[in-house]
Amino acid sequence: MQAAAAVIAIQPVEKRMPAARKHAANCSSCNLRELCLPGALDAEDLARIDNLVYARRRLKRGEALYQAGAEFKAIYAIRSGSFKASLFDGDGREQVSGFFMAGELLGLEGLGSGAYQAGAIALEDSEVCVLPYALIEQFCREIPALQRRLHTVLAREIVRDHGVMMLLGTMRAEQRLATFLLNLSARSKRRGYSSSEFHLRMSREEIGSYLGLKLETVSRLFSQFHDVGLIDVDYRHVRILDVQGLERMLREPSAHVPN
Repeated sequence: MQAAAAVIAIQPVEKRMPAARKHAANCSSCNLRELCLPGALDAEDLARIDNLVYARRRLKRGEALYQAGAEFKAIYAIRSGSFKASLFDGDGREQVSGFFMAGELLGLEGLGSGAYQAGAIALEDSEVCVLPYALIEQFCREIPALQRRLHTVLAREIVRDHGVMMLLGTMRAEQRLATFLLNLSARSKRRGYSSSEFHLRMSREEIGSYLGLKLETVSRLFSQFHDVGLIDVDYRHVRILDVQGLERMLREPSAHVPN
């Protein structure tokens, strides 16, 4: 399963990468670089990789960045917006395998097979930086710190994969939703936003697909969490009221939503 990392394309994927062009903003001036591939590179190395961003693409909500099975040529850094990664099974049912936020990378799973394992769809109007893998390889040979950073990012994805496997394999339904909300909270905080209040860009159905739960179960759990004072929810707007309560739920082998 692709970790933390989204539906079949509904827009044709560009077959030819757009021509390189000069950008007003680059890696060294991007406020998301600490979360992205450049990470904590020093000023000299940052200046050397400013040409790593080959182009930028803007996508409308629902538009496909790439399709499952498409040839792997680039990694995409989310500059703004959010995405889901997903596949369809033989019966046409969607399986969401991850949600991605600004500062995170899409397409890393293509490194091993040479093809994207899942499609990536914008959950809102979004913009990505196109990082051609040929350029990444070149810069990694020249800048050891960038190669170490790439290894760190890949290791993080492996850990995330293991987390998803545990989520789906050992946790009760309420623990899965609690973990999902706490994860969104932590990721929001790392971006300088509120850790207790955020707007869900994905639907209840998409959350259920990711967590391995039915839509009805997800909706019921959101209502129960709201009723017992764990969260305040208004459709897609969520405010976490009791972080400790959600965390306690994860430590209880037979966790249940308190009455």
